[in-house]
Amino acid sequence: MGAATLEFGLDTFGDVTDDAAGRPTPQPQVIREVVAEAVLADRLGLDVFGVGEHHRADLAISSPEMVLAAAAGRTGRIRLASSVTVLSSDDPVRVFQRFSTLDAVSDGRAELIVGRGSFTESFPLFGLPLDQYEALFEEKLALLAALRREARVSWQGRLRAPLHDQAVFPRTARPLPTRVAVGGSPESVVRAARHGLPVVLAIIGGDPARFRPYGELFTRALAEFGQGPLPLAVHSPGHVAASDEEARARFWPHYRAMHDRIGAGRGWPPFSREAYLHEIERGSLYVGSPETVARKIARTVRLLGIARFQLKYSAGSLPHALMLDCIERYAGEVRPRVQALLDEAMG
Repeated sequence: MGAATLEFGLDTFGDVTDDAAGRPTPQPQVIREVVAEAVLADRLGLDVFGVGEHHRADLAISSPEMVLAAAAGRTGRIRLASSVTVLSSDDPVRVFQRFSTLDAVSDGRAELIVGRGSFTESFPLFGLPLDQYEALFEEKLALLAALRREARVSWQGRLRAPLHDQAVFPRTARPLPTRVAVGGSPESVVRAARHGLPVVLAIIGGDPARFRPYGELFTRALAEFGQGPLPLAVHSPGHVAASDEEARARFWPHYRAMHDRIGAGRGWPPFSREAYLHEIERGSLYVGSPETVARKIARTVRLLGIARFQLKYSAGSLPHALMLDCIERYAGEVRPRVQALLDEAMG
């Protein structure tokens, strides 16, 4: 992997932050601050800015394409992605229409990243049965893949009304870039390959090296389905500060609170300081100085052969000002150092 081919991105879920007085920031302000973060990322020359869909009190963004459209009006170059759109609980026709519209208003900068989502609140919210979690995604991804061809669509499934020679608008100037987010399921990797869609590996725990078999499986599956090579990306959480000590101290209370809040509903034990440090040193937390984070990203690139790294820079109540500082260092210091490390490795 050469430096020239590696993209650097950012992801956020619109986590509800703390204000200067330590109080929760109102969700409308959080959304405006996310747009400001996208503007900064564009100004600093980063490649991708992604926002994820959730339907929770602690995560403010339920409509990624609306936030991205606002960012489109204030940016000029950065690609604007959903990270992710929960396709299982949405309608593929409306998803395609919304993102083809975003692609128009952003002058070809929209990117759709779809997944099943790690939370299930959208299922009861939209009247969908959880026992069809897998089947809904399988069927809707097949329809979305057909819609991306931008020809008249005839399609039939079990869980949605069929389409008969149906045209869908608006059209895009080029096929809508679409990726599938995968959290650790070999079946999901094979499904993406079958539809000829690139994969984003969501690595949020453990050594990234354990995901190497997924990349190898993706390559084999693409060949078996007669698809050409497609890029891999990685999404992982992290924070960059002036030193390792400062980054760890900044990130820890907010990441711990977020982890324990989510874990309380999933039966996880409280997140210990030891587990936190282990994830930084040997796992999937990219927390530290620019040099430390750059070396860890470069290692992941070499291990997995990825073409894009997306840093999930928000973490629970981590304040907006600290996220802006992280973005500055990620773009201005981490990115060139990763490029230098990869160039050195190539000789």
